[in-house]
Amino acid sequence: REPVSTSHPMEPISKIYFVFILLLLIFTPRVDSSWWYIGALGARVICDNIPGLVNKQRQLCQRHPDLMQSIGEGAKEWIRECQHQFRNHRWNCSTLDRDHTVFGRVMLRSSREAAFVYAISSAGVVYAITRACSQGELKICNCDGHKRGRASDDRGNFDWGGCSDNVNYGIKFAKAFVDAREGMGKDARAMMNLHNNRCGRMAVKRFMKLECKCHGVSGSCSLRTCWLAMSDFRRTGDYLRKKYNTAIEMTMNQAGFMVADRDFKGSTKNELVYVENSPDYCLMDRAAGSLGTAGRVCNKSSRGTDGCEVMCCGRGYDTMRVKRVTKCECKFKWCCAVECSDCEDMVDVHTCKPHKRPDWLDIT
Repeated sequence: REPVSTSHPMEPISKIYFVFILLLLIFTPRVDSSWWYIGALGARVICDNIPGLVNKQRQLCQRHPDLMQSIGEGAKEWIRECQHQFRNHRWNCSTLDRDHTVFGRVMLRSSREAAFVYAISSAGVVYAITRACSQGELKICNCDGHKRGRASDDRGNFDWGGCSDNVNYGIKFAKAFVDAREGMGKDARAMMNLHNNRCGRMAVKRFMKLECKCHGVSGSCSLRTCWLAMSDFRRTGDYLRKKYNTAIEMTMNQAGFMVADRDFKGSTKNELVYVENSPDYCLMDRAAGSLGTAGRVCNKSSRGTDGCEVMCCGRGYDTMRVKRVTKCECKFKWCCAVECSDCEDMVDVHTCKPHKRPDWLDIT
């Protein structure tokens, strides 16, 4: 541990900053806050003052503060993944600065977007905790100790070894922490959230992969030592994005939480579910949490969701010529570097026009 200086000139400033953060967390309204805000706190995790934690979550935080640090880092990762998956969508998983709900009022609607966010956030907790266990960052868990002895796959026999990712512990903790907010899950929204939380957790486990190291003469694979590892989180994001596209509408009635389409014959077990239709996200609507698409960059030649016709909701787009700098004329230099030149060219950037107010609104 590094020695701490007692005469550092920045120490009073650090104390003032700490007190400011503490007061901000205490006096900011917590209505509809979410544990997702942990990602914005970074190293300033103070269990008693994290907005949006219910009692059980606060108790887990106090019992396992090191896990909260991992969850905070994981929150940044799954939010980035959400924004990647919806980068070409009218709703692009935008977050609001200094807002304890993180996504604003858009999450109040029981929509497909809410279904995806709950699933990807739950998956993010599993991924972050499991990774921290394997890297030895947590006292309460480590590698999966059940993977021992011999086993086999389509390539033959192998010995379990190395450090298998302890995804079952990640799932167990994520279920306890994330699901705690939904209580007994008696209303439609709570049941929807619990269902999508589970889909997110299981999505991480779905993409566990076998990694092996070969032993033998001249590197042959006559003997193998293998372990289970999580795939890149992008695979989980891609999978849940597809589930978003095929999400199933549910309803709540006297018979319980059930599929709205009476002719539906399949299973909802591994599907995302929602209760309310989404807004079109074309215009800014504070009540619905929609930021609108004015000023968003669109692709003039695309007919998909990133195309100007769809993204701009038929309002048209503006075109601006901008200078773009790219790496070009790259050459390999012995040894061992690649040197490139900076090339400039002019490109067209298309952005959606704002909504035009009806003329009669301007009449005084």
